[in-house]
Amino acid sequence: MKIELSVNGERKEADVWPGESLLFTLREKLGLPGSKNACEQGECGSCSVLLDEKLVCSCLVLTAQAQGHEIVTVEGIAEDDRLHRVQEAFVQTGAVQCGFCTPGLIVATVDLLAHRPEPSDDEIREALSGNLCRCTGYQKIFDAVRLAARA
Repeated sequence: MKIELSVNGERKEADVWPGESLLFTLREKLGLPGSKNACEQGECGSCSVLLDEKLVCSCLVLTAQAQGHEIVTVEGIAEDDRLHRVQEAFVQTGAVQCGFCTPGLIVATVDLLAHRPEPSDDEIREALSGNLCRCTGYQKIFDAVRLAARA
């Protein structure tokens, strides 16, 4: 089936099968590898994207469900060909290790700061609780969120 959707502000078309996940379509059909395929069960957050400004795990959304909707991936977060302040903060604090969880954490942080510009530590924990990281121990990730909130 042919679908149309808006990804990072651009109209996109793709031929998909009815059971195809948005994650698969983004990575394999639209050439946007930022969202990572890890658990395929919505448990790790590595595939997080914004769907109509709502944080979702793209592995749990069928592409057909996204027809006519706006999707923003980690690739679409940059502003005017510069890294988004959240992306900059992750780099500055060393919150990027292997990089596998980083795109999902960045998208989740952008979502958090859109709703809570000055989040408390408890709000940060809650907002990022759906994202698993095996490398950083989370301290540098929290530092990145705090730095981005101040920017």
